[in-house]
Amino acid sequence: MAVKTVSIEELANAAGTRFEPGPWIAIDQARINTFADCTEDHQFIHVDPEKAAQTPFGGTIAHGFLTLSMLTKMIEGVGMIPDNVAMGLNYGFDKVRFLTPVRAGKRVRAHVEVAGVERKDDKRFLLKQAISVEIEGEDNPALIAEWLTMVITT
Repeated sequence: MAVKTVSIEELANAAGTRFEPGPWIAIDQARINTFADCTEDHQFIHVDPEKAAQTPFGGTIAHGFLTLSMLTKMIEGVGMIPDNVAMGLNYGFDKVRFLTPVRAGKRVRAHVEVAGVERKDDKRFLLKQAISVEIEGEDNPALIAEWLTMVITT
């Protein structure tokens, strides 16, 4: 899988373009614990397997923000960029919804569609990507999001 390099015109007209899903990423307990340590969010549902086993989830679950923060890795090698790109900057999200908890030990991957491209000026484009994070073996996505990236060209 590789990011497709396109002309500015192709990028400007890319709305509706869907890509192959990104690679599977394992969300194991070690990753969840590391994220808990980094964010100081040690709620038992994330880090205490015995106590979490007593919940309807039957075990620990990933932080929603862990899944969200993994988007960068999940879309690695997925998408398109203009042939004269200087950089892309994270511009934020228009929408994020956490729909299904990711249980420890599951794998996730991202599905990406270009939802829109807005030309800001001669060198800047606001790229909106519709993201859905699939959980292996689950019917419903972990999350959906509209992710914004400012693409700056030379």
